[in-house]
Amino acid sequence: MHVELLYHTPDPERAIATAARLCYAPVGAAELMETMPEERVRSVLSTIMGSGHFSTLEHASYTFAVDGVSRALTHQLVRHRIASFNQQSQRYVKFTDGLATVKPESIAADPDAEAVFDQAIEAAIAAYEKLLAAGVPAEDARYLLPNAAETKIVITMNVRELLHFFRLRCCNRAQWEIREMAHRMLDLARPTAPFIFLDAGAPCVSGACPEGKMTCGNPYPRVTRG
Repeated sequence: MHVELLYHTPDPERAIATAARLCYAPVGAAELMETMPEERVRSVLSTIMGSGHFSTLEHASYTFAVDGVSRALTHQLVRHRIASFNQQSQRYVKFTDGLATVKPESIAADPDAEAVFDQAIEAAIAAYEKLLAAGVPAEDARYLLPNAAETKIVITMNVRELLHFFRLRCCNRAQWEIREMAHRMLDLARPTAPFIFLDAGAPCVSGACPEGKMTCGNPYPRVTRG
């Protein structure tokens, strides 16, 4: 898996504070963006994050490129509806030189399970290649491709949705592959807006676990905002 931060709103914390401050300021957003003192930016952000008035977080966005993940992951990912996605197409890309796949560690660690997995993948790919050779369109032959098939995807989310995504997918109860991706995305985002992302992550980072009896029992270290 490779995760790269392609782009984010420049100076996202100042942009968000500007949007919030505009509601009460006699001057325009452009002037606020340039002249607001750094301590005022932090004060506004503190109010936003403490009050839960998160609409202003939607004015900053992040774009990530993710390679080497499975279709099983992206089927989960696209359930996050307030986001934009572009994914490598199995309709237009023909995998004529083999198909890379993602193998879960629980399978790789068990020789018998790994043999079953490898045989099934090899059979699916061989059948896929035979259909292509027979002139079947790639958009139809792809029906044989497994969830394990590697794919590439570009993801754009605003900060509000990104925080929600981290809250759900950084949790220890999230599926392992999307959890790993979420943590890598958070590691890339946090240095660009350290105050906003200070307590980002699973719910236990900033408060109580909401999972009840389903809790993992192994919370992340708690972060308290100053």
